[in-house]
Amino acid sequence: MSDSREFAPRPQPAATVTVSRRPLWRLRLAYDLPRYLLYAFAVVGSLASGRLLLAPPRTPPAPLPTSAPSEDPAAAAFAVLFARRYLSWDAADPQRGERQLAVVTGSQMAPGAGLIPPGEGSQRVEWAEVVQERQPGPGAHVYTVAAQTDVAGLLYLSVSVERRANGGLALSSYPAFVGAPVSEGAQLQTPGPEVTDAGLISVVRRALRNYLAGSREELDADLVAGARVALPDIGLALTDVQRLAWSGDRRSVVAIVQARDERGTRYTLGYEADVREVAGRWEISSVQMDPYR
Repeated sequence: MSDSREFAPRPQPAATVTVSRRPLWRLRLAYDLPRYLLYAFAVVGSLASGRLLLAPPRTPPAPLPTSAPSEDPAAAAFAVLFARRYLSWDAADPQRGERQLAVVTGSQMAPGAGLIPPGEGSQRVEWAEVVQERQPGPGAHVYTVAAQTDVAGLLYLSVSVERRANGGLALSSYPAFVGAPVSEGAQLQTPGPEVTDAGLISVVRRALRNYLAGSREELDADLVAGARVALPDIGLALTDVQRLAWSGDRRSVVAIVQARDERGTRYTLGYEADVREVAGRWEISSVQMDPYR
């Protein structure tokens, strides 16, 4: 027997619609905002392009080279040789100076590089050395040579030397008397804090006294193992230590001392001694310089 039942369909919930109110200007803004942003980017890009056209960026000029000119020891020696021969003359034998200079002046310069000595007397160069260099171009050097003469005193001579393509050296101009290199007053370093450690003060004083006096064995007692110190050739007696201060890195002590030589000449000297504490005792590793560097 079949059981037939009729099922009534369940009622479905009625659909709901929510109506909200928004200002019309917000709807328009949301619709037009992408377009406005596109316009803004286009305007900014146009302004930037116009600025580049009207005022293009300029590449800053290359800074002047600060590195030292390339060294040419032979050219510097050539300049010193010329200065010595140029400034040395003897009125009793003027041709001798011309013959010596002919080797470096050649045929394009006047005999004796244009120097005509007076009718009497002589002049001799006691020493000469390069004190300044300028390099106006590749292979070109302008040296300032300081020359101490027995008559005119200390002179400064500008000598232009050129390194030729074949490797030879030649003068590129007549010499010129110039002034001394520009210098200024001493600029002493700002002293660090005073050394207050009594043990360190004692070691530095003793080491400097032995160092100035040239007492190698006594100095070795205050040096670290393996330290090597070059003693000065002049023997001095330490008379006073005016100041002992730490260096900036506190690895050395800066000392201002007074000393005198055997003739009674008095000196105020500045030394920097590298110090190291070893097993609770201060020792010296170098005085003013490392003789192997």
